[in-house]
Amino acid sequence: MSKIYLCFLWHMHQPFYKDLFSGEYRLPWTRLHALKDYYGMARVLEEFPQVRQTFNLAPSLMVQVEEYAAGQAVDPFLRLALKPSESLTDDERSFILNYFFQANPARMIYRYRRYGELYDAWLAANRNPKRALRYFADQAVRDLQALSQLAWFDEEFQSGDPEVRELIEKERDYSPGDLAVVGRKQAEILAAVIPQYEKLAAREQIEISTTPYYHPILPLLCDSDIAGVSHPYVPLPSRFRYPQDARVQLARSREFIEARFGRAPRGLWPSEGSVSEEALAIAAECGFEWAATDNGVLARTTGADPGPDGTYRPYVWRQDGREMRMIFRDHFLSDLVGFVYSRMGAAEAATDFLNRIHDNCRAILHSGRDALVPIVLDGENAWEYYDHNGRPFLRELYRRISEDPRIEAVTISEALRLVEPCPLERIFPGSWINANFDVWIGAEEDNQAWEFLLRARQAFDRAVSAADRDRLAPDRLRLAEEELLIAEGSDWCWWYGPEHDSANRPEFDQLFRDHLANVYRALGKSPPDELSRPILKVAVKEFHVPPGGPIRATIDGEVTSFFEWLGAGTYRVDARHGAMHGHRYLIRELHYGSDGQSLYLRIDFEPGAEPLLAGMRATLNFSGKPGRGDDSSVTLGFGQGRVVPAHVQLISSVQYGQAAEFNFHRILEARLSLTALGITPGQPVHFQLSLWQDGLPMDALPRQGWLECSTAEPSDWPG
Repeated sequence: MSKIYLCFLWHMHQPFYKDLFSGEYRLPWTRLHALKDYYGMARVLEEFPQVRQTFNLAPSLMVQVEEYAAGQAVDPFLRLALKPSESLTDDERSFILNYFFQANPARMIYRYRRYGELYDAWLAANRNPKRALRYFADQAVRDLQALSQLAWFDEEFQSGDPEVRELIEKERDYSPGDLAVVGRKQAEILAAVIPQYEKLAAREQIEISTTPYYHPILPLLCDSDIAGVSHPYVPLPSRFRYPQDARVQLARSREFIEARFGRAPRGLWPSEGSVSEEALAIAAECGFEWAATDNGVLARTTGADPGPDGTYRPYVWRQDGREMRMIFRDHFLSDLVGFVYSRMGAAEAATDFLNRIHDNCRAILHSGRDALVPIVLDGENAWEYYDHNGRPFLRELYRRISEDPRIEAVTISEALRLVEPCPLERIFPGSWINANFDVWIGAEEDNQAWEFLLRARQAFDRAVSAADRDRLAPDRLRLAEEELLIAEGSDWCWWYGPEHDSANRPEFDQLFRDHLANVYRALGKSPPDELSRPILKVAVKEFHVPPGGPIRATIDGEVTSFFEWLGAGTYRVDARHGAMHGHRYLIRELHYGSDGQSLYLRIDFEPGAEPLLAGMRATLNFSGKPGRGDDSSVTLGFGQGRVVPAHVQLISSVQYGQAAEFNFHRILEARLSLTALGITPGQPVHFQLSLWQDGLPMDALPRQGWLECSTAEPSDWPG
């Protein structure tokens, strides 16, 4: 009987946060994800011995984990988390306030009552450390120190370790001794990470694949002009052509994994799924047997949408005597796990995922062929958006896979032995994001970063010439080369350009420039002045203006006049992505206001989104006070250029036509009676908007929490 071979590849990676000159870790994310994700993602598999998977471990990540496990990492974030609050300086307290709330509010902060209280106080101070310091006395700061760390502890330790469970149940009023326990338990978890992977690899429940050492975009190292093939006429920097660096990054990666796990890796997830003919040729020469990328690359390679039939099979790329087995990730299903299922219940999400796999594979199995289903995604960043760090979802999913007779979860190397590959004579150059390299090159910031990298690389070339080699100690040359390899990593340009945003973008920018400056310092030269200035341009993350006057709009789905929405509140979010990339935003901005009797809403969609809305549903939730249990909701179904109320749950029995109006043409406009919503005129109304398709959440405003609108009578408005 034909089978479905389900191949999960979890990619584990963080930027190289260590400054080799100072020895200091500039950001704490390797440590925090090691506490929450790297250990637990492997540990949960022990409960499901029939589920076999592939874990892709970036050597630059594992080096950092090893230093933390050995107690050798110099991490100012951890030092301040454990320092007695009574001895903190004002600058250190400000540092703690600025950084220790960097966690998902809904899933990680408000999960702990006291952490939520502290976060509310931070918001009430408008995220201003000087204002907040008046509230954050010693005990409040110590509670923040403890909870900001405990929130990142793996679920197994939170529930199964008596000391950690006691700290979490304590909730507040932590002591200096409690902080010492937090530090000791962190060391225990960090020391358990790599042995957990060694144990599962030794019994062959997992396969270890890898990535080029410092996670560079291999095709761009080989020849940065290749970006013009996948995106013609994209603005490009001066040509960077160092295929020898690509070879070093690949060879060192294989050596590292073999040394740590006793077996050279067969497989390669080239950073960001980035492939080209030259990159694959070098990887094959280095000994890699298979590589994975995205089915968007497959589509551009073959010139047609591969669909499930084309995606759910392996390929073999051959050129000039070299060959590489290839799999192409199911982009849609992988992104459902990464971006969508976090907003659903565990059982509901697992059911949807497996039903889609069965539907996609039905025709393949009927033809007598086995299906190889590749699910490839980030193994760390998605889980902070899930309930309990995604463990309920993973357990439900793995349990159902174990019980399904038609599905077998296997490693990628296993699947490649079981399913016959199709020949592939060429590969289109691209990454898993839009089958091009636009995230890392082409924007002004990206190109400037490449120019700086090229100049540092050329300075290194000059330094190792025959004339200069003798004056430089070998260790200085090795240090300069190491800093160059680090600066070649993809992470720096991930945050440059218009695609992504993070509260830590300035730190990433500074660290990239410091790595380049260290190249010159190692070579005994003064870094160029250009490295002293930020590459980053200012980005607006959120635009929110509350209503400035009463609204009384005509509900016709059109902007009837300029004055119709004058005075309305406006809410708009920058469409940049965070650490995870892939979500497509549909809502451009929201306008809202009241005339004292009704709430008016106007939703403007992103250009090109209108055709995608057909068949979707919009849900509007309303509340006088969130959490009180007297919410109202309206669900609207989108047709061609219109909306139809699909489900209405209003507090009042007011006749529907009087209670609410909706219209959609170029925009979606709505009017809802405050009485029907159960809102007393003059009291604020809170609301949310979400878009759904086939039972899956597609977009939402606001992304977290509720928006609030005053319903004061027009006579009460200022002016």
